[in-house]
Amino acid sequence: MEQWLEIRQRVLRDGISKRQILRETGMHWTTLEKILEHSSPPGYQRTGAPEKPKIGPYRERIGEILEQDKHAHKKQRHTAKRIWERLQDEGFTGGYTIVKDAVRELRRTRKEIYMPLTHPPGQAQVDFGYALVNMAGILRQVCFFVMVLPHSDAFFVKAYERECTETFWDGHVQAFAFFGGVPIRITYDNSRVMIAKIIGPRERKLTEGFQQLVSHYLFAHHFCLVRRAHEKGVVEGQVKYARQNFLVPVPQVRDFEELNAYLLHRCQQDLQRRVRGQSSNKEQVLLAERESFLRLPLVPFEASRTQPGRVNSELLVRFDNNDYSVPMEYAYHDVTVKGDPDRVRICRLHDVIAVHERCWGKEQQIFNPHHYLPLLERKPYALAFAKPFAHWRLPGCFEILRDRMVSEHEHGTREYIGVLRLLESHKLPQLTLAIEQALRHRVCTKEGLEQFLSGPQWPTTSLLAGRQHLRLVKVSKVQVNAYAGLLEKRGVI
Repeated sequence: MEQWLEIRQRVLRDGISKRQILRETGMHWTTLEKILEHSSPPGYQRTGAPEKPKIGPYRERIGEILEQDKHAHKKQRHTAKRIWERLQDEGFTGGYTIVKDAVRELRRTRKEIYMPLTHPPGQAQVDFGYALVNMAGILRQVCFFVMVLPHSDAFFVKAYERECTETFWDGHVQAFAFFGGVPIRITYDNSRVMIAKIIGPRERKLTEGFQQLVSHYLFAHHFCLVRRAHEKGVVEGQVKYARQNFLVPVPQVRDFEELNAYLLHRCQQDLQRRVRGQSSNKEQVLLAERESFLRLPLVPFEASRTQPGRVNSELLVRFDNNDYSVPMEYAYHDVTVKGDPDRVRICRLHDVIAVHERCWGKEQQIFNPHHYLPLLERKPYALAFAKPFAHWRLPGCFEILRDRMVSEHEHGTREYIGVLRLLESHKLPQLTLAIEQALRHRVCTKEGLEQFLSGPQWPTTSLLAGRQHLRLVKVSKVQVNAYAGLLEKRGVI
C-alpha cells in the first residue's frame, strides 16, 4: 500500500511521467494504469461465474432433494454423501467434493429469511421446553413452562413433571402473578392441551379447560399456523436461552420445589439486565408495560382438574389412571377429585377428606395407612399381608412393642393395632417417645402406654389395666393448717 500511495502521489500530484515510473519500478504498463485508476488495490475480481460443467446440470436436482427434506424428519434428511450416491445412480460422474460444495451453497442460500418485527406492549407468547435434571440423585427429564413478553423481554419459567392441563393452568397463574397483570393477547402453538380440533388455517375448536382459563382472565388468544413455530419465535428463542443458561450444567436438586425456587430467582435476576436497544433494564420497561395489561381477578384461577369419582370396596378412588385412598367411612360414596400439579385432593361435598402427593406414574396405588386403621381393627389378621402397610416405615420401637405384645398376650395383634390407632389422635414423634418409655418400664398394653401420652409421669412399674377410673382421680395438695386443727380436737396439743 505504501508503494501504491507513493506512485499515485508522484504521477497525479507531482507530475512525474508514467515512463519514468515504469523505468524506476520495472512494473508493467497495465499495472501502472490500475494503480492510477484505483485509490486502493481492488484485489482479484472474477469477470464471470466459473464454469462447472459436471455439477451444473445437476444443481436443480440437488435443489429438489433439499426441498423434499424440509418435509422429512430431521434425523432422516439427506447428507451430502447420500445425495452424491443418488446422483451417481442418475449418471453423475463427478467427485464427492464438488457435490458437497454445491449442497453447502444451496443450503446457505435457501435458508429462511425473516422480517424484523416490532412488538407492542401487552402481548405474550407461551411454550413448553424439556431438559434433564438430577433430582434426588436420579437423572430425569422434566418439562418447563415459559411465558415471555416480547416488548420488555421479561419472562417467567417454571418446571413441572409433564405438560398437561393442570401444569398449563398453573403456569399461567404463576406467570400472571410474576408479571403483575394479564397480557391482552397471548400467542400459542397447536397443543392438544388447548385445541380440540383444527378447523382451518386460523380457526380452532378450543378445549373446555382452555376456555375456562380464557373466561377467567379474559385475554385474547392467537394460534400459529400448523408447522409455523417461527410465528412465536421470541418464546422459541427464550426456551433455548433458559435451557442453556439456567439448566446448564444439569441442576442437582432435591425436588421440584427447590428447582422452581432456583428458576424463579434466575427470572428475577434477569429483570435487571438491559436489552440491546433499550435505555433502561427489563424491570423498568416491564413497569411501564403493565399499564397496558388487564387487571388480575380478585380470585385467582384454581389450577386443578376436577372430575367425579366413586370410592370402591378397597377405599380407593381413581384419578389420572392412579388410585388414591380415602378414610373408611367414605366407602362406596361419590366424591370429587381435584388434581393439582403437586397434589390430589379428594372432597366429599365441601369437605376435603383426603390429600395425597400427586403420582405421575400409571396404574399405581397411593395409600395413606391411617385410612385403613379402623378396617384393620375389624380384620386384625390382615396386618401381615395388608398392602397399605407394606411400605409403612415406623420407628424400630414399634416392631419391638409388637413382638412383646404378641408373645405376652393372647390377643397381642389386636392390642398392637390399638396402639397404631393412637396415631389418629397423636403425632408420630409423641407416640414414639411414649412407646420408648413404656418399653423401658416393661409396659406392653395399650392402656399402660396411654399413661405416657397423658403428660409427664413419675417412673412407676404399676399397671392400670382394668383400673381406668384411677386416671380421673385428682389428689389435692396437703394443707398443714387443717391437719393441725384436727390434732387440737383430739387434745394432742
